[in-house]
Amino acid sequence: MRQGDATLVAQLADNLARRIDDQGLRPGTRLPSIRVMAQEAGVSRFTVVEAYDRLVARGLVQSRRGAGFFVAARRDPLVAEQAGKAQALPPSRIDVTWLVRNMFREPTQSSMQGGAGLLPADWMNPDMVSAAVRAVGRSVRGQFMAYGSPQGYAPLRQQLASQLQAEGIPAHPDRHLVTTNGVTHGLDLIAHHLVQPGDAVLVEDPAWFLIFGRLAAFGARIFGVPRGPDGPDLAELDRLAALHKPRLFIINPTVHNPTGHTLSAGAAYNILRIAERHDFWVVEDDTYGDLHPGGAVKLAALDRLNRVILAGGFSKMLAASLRVGYIAAPEPVLSHLVDLKMLGGLTTPELGERVVHRILVEGQYRKHIERVRARVNTAREQCVDQLSRLGFTIPHVPQAGMFVWADCGRDSEALARLAAPHGLLLAPGTLFSPSQATSSMLRFSVAMVDMPAIWTMLKRVLAQ
Repeated sequence: MRQGDATLVAQLADNLARRIDDQGLRPGTRLPSIRVMAQEAGVSRFTVVEAYDRLVARGLVQSRRGAGFFVAARRDPLVAEQAGKAQALPPSRIDVTWLVRNMFREPTQSSMQGGAGLLPADWMNPDMVSAAVRAVGRSVRGQFMAYGSPQGYAPLRQQLASQLQAEGIPAHPDRHLVTTNGVTHGLDLIAHHLVQPGDAVLVEDPAWFLIFGRLAAFGARIFGVPRGPDGPDLAELDRLAALHKPRLFIINPTVHNPTGHTLSAGAAYNILRIAERHDFWVVEDDTYGDLHPGGAVKLAALDRLNRVILAGGFSKMLAASLRVGYIAAPEPVLSHLVDLKMLGGLTTPELGERVVHRILVEGQYRKHIERVRARVNTAREQCVDQLSRLGFTIPHVPQAGMFVWADCGRDSEALARLAAPHGLLLAPGTLFSPSQATSSMLRFSVAMVDMPAIWTMLKRVLAQ
């Protein structure tokens, strides 16, 4: 605007600065040459030169001799690292939201996640997943233009049915299976259908902490059943069921998070007897089942999908961003779950489901999980040894899985608060209990064995 209050130089510089701030021009982007910008903006070359010089002075643009002007990286690495540490600082009391938020924050050189729930990328097989993505992209072409089926990609459901049937679970692809955006989404759909405000829900103690928040959002009354190496305390399960008349019991029987233990056959039978006697649903969370060496008892197999609903997925073993899961449920329940899924988000992304299907049908998945399981087993033994050297106690050493549930001998939340300013993210035991009671337990990821800085910092924090 030649008649505006600001000069043409200021107008041009401010316009480009806004585009940089809004990420319209991203770091590393080459700005138009002085001649081209002058033509596009309808100003003189001298105006463009002065505007670019102002942007350079403001640190928004870099001038490279012989190459032109480029959008600069916005944050100094030291500033970013300090901001990362500040973000890690916990509130007055550590809660689930703070822990999860920091698990998802942008990593910095100082961020060390001792309690994270993912395996490192180099332990997995990104080439296998990438190849499947490329193959699916070449084969489907315009088929992604439609929504897909609310129940999920049919060939994947057929493949899942075959695998579940081989494990003794009578799952029909159309009558018993629906795909989900991972296990979390599946559990959310199940709770949404079964739980009404005021209903009692039984969970394990300790257990995966996110489910507590979701159940509370549905208005449930949550009661914890102590979990031991062989399974839940059956006497307490029976007592709580008789007292509170629960709507359902959510259990992670195989490679339990956070302890790594697996349900015994005897405990599995007794859980089903108690569920039948008190008429409640059993929701089987099979998130980490593939890390078990084999032979684990599946509640859904014993029950034949009568009052057991199974939730499983592939994100932990393939890629965290590949949000593909499933629910196997009795036929009357399944139709309600499909409707809830459709009303909440129409369908799940078919691209990811096609990718998982391709990996499964090509026979790569079995060999892949065997390799990952072997790597995890070795790392877990090393992690247990390292923690023991630092003075931690492991009450029951896990035989499978990617976590170690260790006793630090002091308030673990206080320890996590000491660690946070140093960029070390620890998962205190208080978060894994529905009662949020003070705990000396911590959940550690076995991926720590490849991160020397974590062990150095953990030793330093323990000395405080």
